[in-house]
Amino acid sequence: READQVELLSGIFEGCTTGSPIGFVVHNSDHHSQDYDALRDIFRPSHADYTYQHKYGIRDHRGGGRASARITISRVVGGALAKLALRQLGVSIQAYTSQVGHIALSNDYRQYDLTLTESNAVRCPDARKAAEMECLIKAVKADGDTIGGVITCVVKGCPPSVGEPEFSKLHAELAAAMLSINAAKGFDYGAGFDGVALRGSEQNDVFVPDDSRQATLTTASNYSGGIQGGISNGQDIYFRVAFKPVAPLLKEQSTVNLDGRVTTFTAHGRHDPCVLPRAVPIVEAMAAMTILDHYLWSKATLENEENRVWIDYKDIPIDFEHAVVSIEDQRFYRHNGVDWYRTGSAILSLVTGKDNYGGSTLTQQLIKNITDDNEVSLTRKLREIFRALNIE
Repeated sequence: READQVELLSGIFEGCTTGSPIGFVVHNSDHHSQDYDALRDIFRPSHADYTYQHKYGIRDHRGGGRASARITISRVVGGALAKLALRQLGVSIQAYTSQVGHIALSNDYRQYDLTLTESNAVRCPDARKAAEMECLIKAVKADGDTIGGVITCVVKGCPPSVGEPEFSKLHAELAAAMLSINAAKGFDYGAGFDGVALRGSEQNDVFVPDDSRQATLTTASNYSGGIQGGISNGQDIYFRVAFKPVAPLLKEQSTVNLDGRVTTFTAHGRHDPCVLPRAVPIVEAMAAMTILDHYLWSKATLENEENRVWIDYKDIPIDFEHAVVSIEDQRFYRHNGVDWYRTGSAILSLVTGKDNYGGSTLTQQLIKNITDDNEVSLTRKLREIFRALNIE
């Protein structure tokens, strides 16, 4: 337990945000940098020492760098703010420790009262399993070792349509957020890896009418984990994050030093035998920021739907079935004396039976201003676009 506090610098006045950037600082007042002096010239096994040294030619061997979970304090602060915003939308996020070592809860989060998560040090909603986990962690610590586990996270109240269909799928964004956390080693959502043993007929989420809320339908099950095609469907979003046994051990280990010579060392200082309890709020924070980002993105996209212009070219004498051009904003980009649109998503989408442009949607390209031209000049300009993008 440490006494560090968040000091707000800007953006909040009398308990409310002001609209300006929110600045804050957390002073690491209880640091023990000297505990790491023996690690200056060695590479700790399964740690980032070697990769940082190899990439940058220098590294900070002390316990507060990028490879330290201390860096996640900024994420937790940002996540706390995101959760306040999501609360106004009726979205709640609850993570909990669902496994430590071989001691695991059921994968069905609905069996547990998640409000009990903070009732014990392990942050596990099952009191009996929590006691077993605590005993295991204490035994591992007494042996100078570490143990890993799994954190489950449940997002309730997320509205449908959050997420994108291809390169910013909601589950992919959640996975990226979770795997950016120190010691995270795996991610799955919905039925996840457990679902591979089932047949499609056993885990298809059948749609049924829903008269209990504004939505017109719901699903009889939720093996999809609230996300289908990269977009939320209104059901609970749930996922799991696996965390490894962390690298620092309070027992002797073999390694090599900066000169490549074999040596041994024993880590000193404050090292958790299990990071799962500390990682629970980090998982919640990353989930909150990811969901809020995509909610705002989705909201802006849908509200601007009436501003889109869709033009279907079916008679273009090019080896493409058709092309669709969509103007999503009114920002111009000046290039070679010509006004071009600078796009932020899949503005030009080509549908073809041939894979002569990599088979992927052309995104973030410069598209010529075509809104004020007639059909003949549009065809000509579309050819110019193809030529500029090296499409033959």
